[in-house]
Amino acid sequence: MAKALLLAPMSELSHRALRQLIEDFGGADEYFGEMTSAGAVVGGGPFEKYYLDSGPAPERFVYQICGSKQEALCKAAEFLNKRDCLGVDVNMGCAAPAIYKRGAGAAWLKSVDKAGVLAAALRKRVTKRLSVKLRVGETDDFEYLLEFCKRLQDEGVDFITLHGRTISEKFKGACRWDYAEALKKELKIPVAGNGGITNAAEFAFRVENSMCDAVMIGRLAVKEPWIFSVCRNGLQTEGSFLTPLKLQDSALCFLEYLNLYQPPEFHYSRARRFFYYFFANIKWAEYMRNRVNREKTLAQMEKLIIEYFSNEALC
Repeated sequence: MAKALLLAPMSELSHRALRQLIEDFGGADEYFGEMTSAGAVVGGGPFEKYYLDSGPAPERFVYQICGSKQEALCKAAEFLNKRDCLGVDVNMGCAAPAIYKRGAGAAWLKSVDKAGVLAAALRKRVTKRLSVKLRVGETDDFEYLLEFCKRLQDEGVDFITLHGRTISEKFKGACRWDYAEALKKELKIPVAGNGGITNAAEFAFRVENSMCDAVMIGRLAVKEPWIFSVCRNGLQTEGSFLTPLKLQDSALCFLEYLNLYQPPEFHYSRARRFFYYFFANIKWAEYMRNRVNREKTLAQMEKLIIEYFSNEALC
């Protein structure tokens, strides 16, 4: 998987509609689905089928599960392992207070032994690729991070992704890509780097110059669904995706895919999240974000987008 281009797992963003749009532009090497509650996977629910949708490329899709209870995580992983996918990823990096306080996400970083026991138990249930996405830790301590990752490796984890910030930093501050590269030198398993990439040039630089096996991006891929194609085919192609016509087509395609692959109950929240990032490509971005937020249906959003791009003064 050398130099692999990965889509990050993002709540309300890395769903089938976004993945379908990215695939239209040439696709990522791997898609990590949005973080899914292990308890919900086990218990079922009215919306779980949408979280379990591994399209448009199941062979390149990775389920990500989150939870605080070992047994629930193991049952969910065993269930997902039987589905059409590349593998199962465990979230040990989410720093959202609601997740962290209940012992899930980045809370697993508190104990090497507890995380190691979980990894060993998961390895017995998962025959496909087993991976973990994590952060640096509670403090900026590389030696602890290395000990933690070596334990995961020893217990059978196949692949690690590092978001190079501490728990308290969340998405602020510089991302420690040197830590991901250092882990790669010390571990026998592949390592991906993630975090802090804000434009195509930075992404291409990381892919070409990082010692990591893979580079994962999240929010930039929402803003620029063609980013993987740009990185793969050369930065000189970037401008061709930014014409008003291409931007309008991309926005309308997203709404179409949202209607096809997500339930009506999710339409507003998913559209609002997507356009928050995507409208950074246009003039009057904040104006359009506010307008979209006031619309309640996809049809109304579609009409608004067509009106915007038909006005040359705005474009």
